[in-house]
Amino acid sequence: LPMVAIVVLTGLIYWQIVWRSQYEITTNLLEELWSHNLVNLWATPLKLSEWIMAVIVLGLVKMGATLGFAAGLVWLLYAVNIFSAGWWFVPFLGLLIMSGWWVGFLVSGLIIRFGTRIQTLAWAGVYILAPFSAVFYPITVLPTWAQQVARFIPTSYIFEGMRQLLATGKIAGGNLMISLGLNLVYLGISVWIFVKLFNARKEKGLAQLE
Repeated sequence: LPMVAIVVLTGLIYWQIVWRSQYEITTNLLEELWSHNLVNLWATPLKLSEWIMAVIVLGLVKMGATLGFAAGLVWLLYAVNIFSAGWWFVPFLGLLIMSGWWVGFLVSGLIIRFGTRIQTLAWAGVYILAPFSAVFYPITVLPTWAQQVARFIPTSYIFEGMRQLLATGKIAGGNLMISLGLNLVYLGISVWIFVKLFNARKEKGLAQLE
């Protein structure tokens, strides 16, 4: 396949990692709301930190199954190996998952605050980052203002690094460190926001959300 096709297919699979990581966190919360089980869940000795860890682990398991299926399908249909990045795939994967997590917790916090009327964000929230993430095209093709926004989006460094690695076999490790730093900051902030909004809603009554 031409390099363009390889980059597009690899970018598509990598983006699914981000989306799936966010999706599993937000939809787990929504499922509790849809089934009117949120009050029952928190009537147990369950801690919020335990719930957070549980949805992360469950999300990782489901995301692994999705990634394996998608990677196998792309290999069978197009003979494209998304693991051709070698050991670099490991930090790519970790950073993409972290990006999905912080978006997921931020969206979950908003759902706790505003209710299911904004539940569309559970599926589409992460796509707000897509135009600035350079999933299928380099950041340099974006308008100047969008390039400045992309500097603060962790996923932009990952997808730029992925293309650089596929094209030259080399990668600027410093960019991945920037992505890691941004992800850690955003993840910390998003979890803090989620916990604050959840505790505030719990004091008012979780039943109001259902």
